Amino acid sequence: MKSRGRHRRQKRGRALRAFLAGTALALTAAATMISASQASVSEDPGGLKALDTAGTSGFPLQEHLVPRATLDRLASAMGRPVGVRSVLADTDRSLRTPADCTTADRSALPVEPAATRAYCWDSADTRGWRAGAVTTSGDADDDGHWGDDRVILSGWSHPGRAGRPGQARVAFVNADDPDHLTYTWALLAVPTDGGRNYTGLASTVSGLVWYQDKLLVTTAKGLYVYDLRRVQRASVDSDRVGRVRGGWSAYGARYVLPAVGSYTLGRGTPRPAAVSLDRSTAPDSLVASESVPANSDRPTRLWRYRFSSNPARAGLLATDAEGRAVASEAYETKTTGIAGVLSYGSDWYLDRPSDSRDDRGTLWRQNRQGAKATECGSDDSHHCWGGRAGSLSFWEETGEVWSQSGRMLYALPLSSIDRSLAE
Repeated sequence: MKSRGRHRRQKRGRALRAFLAGTALALTAAATMISASQASVSEDPGGLKALDTAGTSGFPLQEHLVPRATLDRLASAMGRPVGVRSVLADTDRSLRTPADCTTADRSALPVEPAATRAYCWDSADTRGWRAGAVTTSGDADDDGHWGDDRVILSGWSHPGRAGRPGQARVAFVNADDPDHLTYTWALLAVPTDGGRNYTGLASTVSGLVWYQDKLLVTTAKGLYVYDLRRVQRASVDSDRVGRVRGGWSAYGARYVLPAVGSYTLGRGTPRPAAVSLDRSTAPDSLVASESVPANSDRPTRLWRYRFSSNPARAGLLATDAEGRAVASEAYETKTTGIAGVLSYGSDWYLDRPSDSRDDRGTLWRQNRQGAKATECGSDDSHHCWGGRAGSLSFWEETGEVWSQSGRMLYALPLSSIDRSLAE
């Protein structure tokens, strides 16, 4: 992807960055004031403690790839797979700008630093669904585009109903026009019966990373891999999943993404909860944090895996001859309840939600020397981040960090986060 239209987009990219720099939204006035219940300052977690990856056995993951014959059989039955561009050309819904979002939705935005771009999802379209992770074409390719398009992927989960299993889906968001974001849904699925059918990924999505042509999805069941060249069209609009009378159904979504692989946890490997891409390493790497309850006395482990440099394994983790991926770096932090993790250079950014529905969360920046969080309000509280905090994704080409809190999807420059931490 690195050669697709890069030179013809350089001028447009410079203009877009200039546009973003001068279009900070007037969101601060709409944000909810910090209440007295948020006045306590979170305990400083201090610096990161490096772990010996040999001593942890490298937090191994075992790779399992779906046979090509299985995927081809499903594609033969459902029709020729389509790519991201075809999905973006078929968007049928729109995100709302802040002026059209409710006060309750806007209250989920950070107070300090403020978002420079924000959008909300339609309540009817997301009723019963829980917002999860976010990744972008800034993860997929270092020029920030997929082909000629700027794209955001947003993961959502449904707990199920009337004895039916839960489901997981991804919104493909066309972000070419920052003033008008459109999207459509794709169901996350797992092939069954040798590719003769599929079932939904019945688990909560906690993390997304789009790297090259692969989408890595973390859930309570493990780490799944999807190929964005293998998007299938659903032909029946119903709340069923899989082969139905008259064709194929995807729980109301227009598209289906069948898994092409997975990674199972080796002995001693924590379940990756929050994940993100780090382009500051060579090769690029996947960083992860485990899920530790906010009130736990146990530290949280952070670690990273290298991506494969083999073109034949684009988007997959680097593995040994036995198909095992092992961590190249690991740390412990005293920060618990982490919902989003980001690593860039020597710094780790850890997104901790509030302890109650009425409070805001905290964004910590940690390295081996110490920790820092933004202070806001007259009492210098650290509760300045989104209340229902979510994953973090850094769009390196624009310098923006993207996140999602409740029904709000938003972005702000990483430089503004660092400036707020320096004050």
